Amino acid sequence: MTEFDFDAVVVGAGAVGLACGYALAQRGLIVAVLEAEGHIGQGVSSRNSEVIHGGLYYPSGSLKARLCVQGRRLLYPFLDKHGVAYKRCGKLVVATSEDEIPRLDAIWDQALANDVEGMERVSGQQARALEPGLNAHAALLSPESGVFASHDYMLALQGEIEAAGGAVVLNTPFEGAEAFAGGGFKVRAGGVDPTSLTCRLLVAAPGLSAQDVAGRIEGYPGDRIPTAHYGKGVYFRLTGKAPFQRLVYPPPIHGALGTHYRNDLGGQAVFGPDLEYVSAPDYSVDPARAETFAAYIRKFWPDLPDGALQPDYAGVRPKLHGPDEPQPDFQLRGVEDHGLEGLMALFGIESPGLTSSLAIGQEVADRLLAR
Repeated sequence: MTEFDFDAVVVGAGAVGLACGYALAQRGLIVAVLEAEGHIGQGVSSRNSEVIHGGLYYPSGSLKARLCVQGRRLLYPFLDKHGVAYKRCGKLVVATSEDEIPRLDAIWDQALANDVEGMERVSGQQARALEPGLNAHAALLSPESGVFASHDYMLALQGEIEAAGGAVVLNTPFEGAEAFAGGGFKVRAGGVDPTSLTCRLLVAAPGLSAQDVAGRIEGYPGDRIPTAHYGKGVYFRLTGKAPFQRLVYPPPIHGALGTHYRNDLGGQAVFGPDLEYVSAPDYSVDPARAETFAAYIRKFWPDLPDGALQPDYAGVRPKLHGPDEPQPDFQLRGVEDHGLEGLMALFGIESPGLTSSLAIGQEVADRLLAR
């Protein structure tokens, strides 16, 4: 087939799917982004910390390490260009006891290996001078970390795609796809007015439904679809004045960065997320978890008032590992993995996926257009 309805179709209008669409549009392609929900960014992208990560933690040579640092460097200029609100407030990674200092040492070494700019080691006294009330025996300061308005960011990506002649199509769930013998795909889309469309390139970036979408692409080998795990995290909001201006992170827990503090763009203090594996996405918040949160928070903020935490919201992360398994890298799977020319399937795009999104988009576009 030589003529297609679109040069590329992207499944999923979250931050990563829109960033993939944007990267392809920047290369002159006409792109359609299909979204099952009635608004963009209603999945993983709407229920996270809105943190811009420095890139401290991720193993050398991993996609997470490279794309987080690259994505952050691309993100701030993009936000400036499009007038999207952010605070480059910096992050303190704190050792709340003497026995956590070796973990800070390991993070420091990894941050330097990942070429993270501006990192500083600070003493406990220096950390408390920066953020009075903080309990810290020692800390690392990452000045490039921040928070931003992620939904406005996604609206800017949508605007760029549409300005380039593409389309972001809402209420249009992906039903399936089949590859043409000569290249390209026929994509079936559902919704009120089911339809089909053709494209040369197909990107599957639907977040939590990545495994389901891959299973609906004819010819995608089932044994190459990784097992899905759902990592739920809840957030609690502080009633009262925010205690710190910078992000505050204890050392990471197994499989996640752990419950941290942020002063959001509205000036309110938010804590979270924790990590609980669930069998299916669940966005309820149990108020009783406040007690566990409070005990954890008091390790780095001993003056947390009793009863000051209020349930806020929950998010679910698309994990590729179970509770006792090592945390894997992002999975960007192309023809060499599944055998379908012109298809890129993304799995396990959790944190730092939001920070990495522009770099993920560039990586996807580069790989697809290099062939």
